[in-house]
Amino acid sequence: MGSRAANNESSIHQDDTGRWHGYVSMGLKEGGRRDRRHVTGATRREVVAKVRALETKRDAGTALAAGTPPTLEVWMGEYLDNVAARRVRPSTLERYRSLARVHIVPRIGHHRLDRLQPEHVERLYTDMAAASLAPASVLQAHRLLSRALKIAMQRGRIARNVCTLVDAPSVTQHEIEPLSVAEARAILDTAKGRRNGTRWAIALALGLRQGEALGLQWRDLDLDAPTLTVRRALQRQRGHGLVLVEPKSRAGRRTITLPEPVVELLRAHRVAQNAERLHAGSEWHALDYVFAQRTGLPLDSRADRRDWDQLLKDAGVRPARLHDARHTAATTLLLMGVPARVVMQILGHSQIGLTLGTYSHVVPELATDAANKLASAYWS
Repeated sequence: MGSRAANNESSIHQDDTGRWHGYVSMGLKEGGRRDRRHVTGATRREVVAKVRALETKRDAGTALAAGTPPTLEVWMGEYLDNVAARRVRPSTLERYRSLARVHIVPRIGHHRLDRLQPEHVERLYTDMAAASLAPASVLQAHRLLSRALKIAMQRGRIARNVCTLVDAPSVTQHEIEPLSVAEARAILDTAKGRRNGTRWAIALALGLRQGEALGLQWRDLDLDAPTLTVRRALQRQRGHGLVLVEPKSRAGRRTITLPEPVVELLRAHRVAQNAERLHAGSEWHALDYVFAQRTGLPLDSRADRRDWDQLLKDAGVRPARLHDARHTAATTLLLMGVPARVVMQILGHSQIGLTLGTYSHVVPELATDAANKLASAYWS
């Protein structure tokens, strides 16, 4: 390498004090300005090594971006606005923004990206736990921060993702407590004759998620086939109210064959809803929702949960989460001998491992049943 070089080549020279300097052309900065990096050392050999290392990173596309790295607060805003906003659902993005605004930025947002240390991240998690945040929320903050730093590293803003040097917060999985068949029967009996009572048959028999059930429209049902197709979910979004969104995954969009009792309940429910439509007259909103308010407007998820809690109380059934109705449907199907892959499709799981892992409490009974059937086949 000579002391002089063309604009796009590296150069090395010695100053009047005897110290060596190297300059490497890295391309262009934002705005079109040249990005020329400077390295220095006591010997020419030392500077040559530094120049060649920079050239290798430049040619491989792994050199850090020019300029001073931003603070974590600035980068989180850029990541959420320009990366996460294009990839995640609005409700998830809202949760990410809340975690960043309330917990991550106030505690460690002032650190520059390249000066963020594992100890800073560990203290963040400790502080969040001390503030009585649920372990699942702390874990979600870890995943958000790790993803944001991974993108920063991929784009040359930092050399490492410090979240990879920190143990992820642990979350204890609570054992699933599905309702018993007797409890489910009591709920369904109590729901008979109630407004939108068929809503709970859908929950307990088909295991639809709350948003999927509330987002059902009559065009999603073919009561002659008879089938129900999950095409969307109802979701509350800040600034937009209740909106319909696509399923989280391709597996979430599915068609389920309806049991005959559910078909009959849906037919009766449609008759009752038509009577409400006639009574509402001009105040009726023709939005086609299967489960709706008295004016045809969609049901709010919070009111839906309150109705569930009251139904359990009236049925004399122990308190249970609305999502436990989904677990009840899955557990009952498995215990009745329905193949796990069929249950997976009914629930809208993307992988059978998720189905078997979630309902592992049923596996011992299934194994016993399989052994008994094998004995019956070979030795009875």
